[in-house]
Amino acid sequence: MATEAKEQRRLFTPFIIRMLLVLFFVEFVKGALIVTILPVYMNIVLGLSAYTVGWTLALQYAGDNLFRTPMGYVIDRIGYRIGILGGVAVAGVSVWIMAYGKSSGWMLLAATLLGIGTSPLWPSVIAGATAEAGEQARGKVMSVVYVAWLSGTGLGPVVINLLIRGNDYLPTFWFLLGLLAFVLAIALFLPDHAAKGGPGRHEYALRTKSDSPLLQRASVYIRNVLSSIHVSPLFYPALFLQNIAIGLLAPVLTLYAKEILHLSNVMYSLLLIFGGGITILLLYPVGLLVDRWGTRWLLHIGFLLSSAAIVFFTSARSMPLLLGTSGLIGVSYALIIPAWNAYIAALVPEDKRAFVWGFFLTIEGGGMVAGSILSGRLWDTFGPQAPFFVSGGVMVVIFVLHLFISNKQPVMVR
Repeated sequence: MATEAKEQRRLFTPFIIRMLLVLFFVEFVKGALIVTILPVYMNIVLGLSAYTVGWTLALQYAGDNLFRTPMGYVIDRIGYRIGILGGVAVAGVSVWIMAYGKSSGWMLLAATLLGIGTSPLWPSVIAGATAEAGEQARGKVMSVVYVAWLSGTGLGPVVINLLIRGNDYLPTFWFLLGLLAFVLAIALFLPDHAAKGGPGRHEYALRTKSDSPLLQRASVYIRNVLSSIHVSPLFYPALFLQNIAIGLLAPVLTLYAKEILHLSNVMYSLLLIFGGGITILLLYPVGLLVDRWGTRWLLHIGFLLSSAAIVFFTSARSMPLLLGTSGLIGVSYALIIPAWNAYIAALVPEDKRAFVWGFFLTIEGGGMVAGSILSGRLWDTFGPQAPFFVSGGVMVVIFVLHLFISNKQPVMVR
């Protein structure tokens, strides 16, 4: 009991709580924009094609993921506060452009800036949280982090759906700007580093002279880190494909609900709340199972269940069936999220947490970019159900890859 109480205190230190608040509100803004506002606002209000919407979301993901690795390197050296403050400020500029830029060019620029601005977030939060919580609580801390992420990502579209009035989106954009201002205030109170071995606590040996050019030192640092990572060759395709499955659905989910299922804003919000709520409720219990039993079978079940539920969603028309399918998808992701990320956390060395997390997240995010681009093309060419079928097929491929990966020796970083 004393050990459990001690672990609970380590999971909810002031540092982790502030990080979780930053994650929640930034993901609230991103979820509102990506899932609800941009697909409908660009397609219906601005008259842009689904393909353009897909490219806009892809550029957001590209900006986010291309900068995660370099931002991880920077965060390892300068700490969390400056990285998050700068990133949130850039995200605020992007939302302002979305509010007043009416052409596709402005929207593409704004989406790119949004991605760049949010790129320091995940390397900071995951590196800081895992450093603070320690090795014995990987599953639990990942569950807590993803509860904050899913709560923000899920509540964003739901709350914004209730705030939107007709085609007047300007008040909604200003509401999101207010939330980002609040995040800036929270970030001011972040320390530069976590209490246990986070950025700012280590001097990293780059094996070059300290007066060498920055790019040269960074290049050597990156080569040294990457050469020390020993994983199955199948691990990287699995990382990439994981987010293709999500990226295929993100740009079209709201359009599918409105144009094919003819759901009202309230009914669509209920669907999101039900599926997301099940995931959130199960994340922490699954995190406990991960720390006790490991990740292998939880991932096997999660990948197959997700594939079946996503494909079945295309044949559901009544609200009970839609809710049931949404619930199954929620269960599958509650199994996948803490198990997959605890598995990845085992690969990350203590003194390079932010960089290695940034590197892995960049690969995952590349799948999100590819999925978003492919999604709009599949919708326009093969019909509204095509992205769902392809997404379900991708989950089967990931399951097969994981069968081979999990049968090999455990991966590790030296």
